[in-house]
This record gives sequence, C-alpha cells and structure tokens, in this order.
Amino acid sequence: MLKVIQGEAAQRPHAIIFEPVGGTAFPQVAQAAVRAKVAWAVLNREAEYIPQLRKSAQVPVFSLSSDHREIGRIQGRQFAALLPKGGSILYIQGPAENSAAKERTTGMQEAKPSNIHFTLLRAQWTEESAQRSVRSWLKLSTSQKATIDLIAAQDDSMAIGARKAFEELPSESEQERWLKLPFTGCDGLPKTGEAWVRSGLLAATVFVPPNTGMAIDMLFQAMQNRKPAVERALTVPVSIPALDQLKPR
Repeated sequence: MLKVIQGEAAQRPHAIIFEPVGGTAFPQVAQAAVRAKVAWAVLNREAEYIPQLRKSAQVPVFSLSSDHREIGRIQGRQFAALLPKGGSILYIQGPAENSAAKERTTGMQEAKPSNIHFTLLRAQWTEESAQRSVRSWLKLSTSQKATIDLIAAQDDSMAIGARKAFEELPSESEQERWLKLPFTGCDGLPKTGEAWVRSGLLAATVFVPPNTGMAIDMLFQAMQNRKPAVERALTVPVSIPALDQLKPR
C-alpha cells in the first residue's frame, strides 16, 4: 500500500479500502495516505488513530466493521434457545490477538445464561485450523471426561472444521455421539453458512452482512456527493434461523 501511495500521482488511487490481518491497522501508512490525499477506509478493525487523523484529513477517513460484540450476543442467545436447561459448550474462537474474536467472545459471555459454561479452543478463521484444534483437544484426557452439549465456532468454516475432526474418530459410536450434537457458526453466507443450516450441518449461524460494498458507497457519497463520512459505522447481524424458531436440543 505504501508503494502505491508514494508512487506517481497519475497512478495513485483515490481511495484505499482494506482489512488488516494482524493486530495493527497500519497507522504510518494511513498518515502517508492522508498526506497524499488518498481516502482511507479500514474494515473490521478498531483503528485508534482515525479520530486524530480525521482532524487534518482533506479526504474521507473512517472505519466500517461488523458489530462483533452483537454477533457474540446473538450467539449467546442462540445457546440459550438451544440449551434452555443449561449445559456445556465447546467454543472455538478466532486468533487470541484479533479484536473481532475478542469482541465476539465478550458479547457471547454477556448474553449467555449463567447455567451455560464453555471450554475455549482457538483457531485461525479456517476450516483446517479448527479441525487441527479439535483434533488436538480430543487427544487430551480431559476431553474424554468432558460432557459437551453443543459445538460453537466464531465462523462457519471453523464449525465445519470441528465436524470433520469428529468424523475422524475411529469409533463409530463416538462419531455418532459427537455429530448428533448441535453445531453453530457465524457469517451466514448464502452458499455456505445459510446452506449448511438448511441441510442440517449447522443448527444455527449468524448472518454478518458484507461490508466492502457499504464502504465503497460511503466513499462515493463522501467524495462525489460531498456528504461527510461518519467516523465509524457498523453493520447489523441477524440470527439464522430467527431466535424464536430455534428448537431446544
């Protein structure tokens, strides 16, 4: 991004929209972009430098994120609907340093009933990493003694990765015991999470509206129609299926 910003003015973009993978949202690059009059939009990350940067910017600078805390709260409410008498959950979180993963966990803890407890595993937002994480957990003696009533993951691909780990178990009876439990995820895209709910692979998911198109529209409104962009915007997640349609397991 820095190479593009510092390149020839004729080839420089009018705006940059990006989603950082790690913990930083590139504050130095953001400053360079604003100095070069390149608009700057950060997706799915708390960028603490944005308020200060906006004070001197002559171009739009903002962040747009999924409401990760509310996503977690919806998951917590799904747990309550699926386990009305309480129970234990195997909960697969995203990377520990990732703010979205932390906010989803915080929201889940806020909304889940006190009679629902969870065991936390970590993965890297991929099916393969969740499969490895669950596979490693199953080798522990504690997993043999654990009573789990539901498997939940912070995205749909990790929920499917968890299912695949249980499908590897050599004992058919053990496979059946784990796979008959409800699995839940997040993202709810039409061809993955939503389809997996319809097919029964997942008991529930959380639809997280894509935000790149919304960011492009915000930039267009700010740059072409001269409507100031808000400092921070959030999309609105919803439960799939609706919470009142979830049946206790």
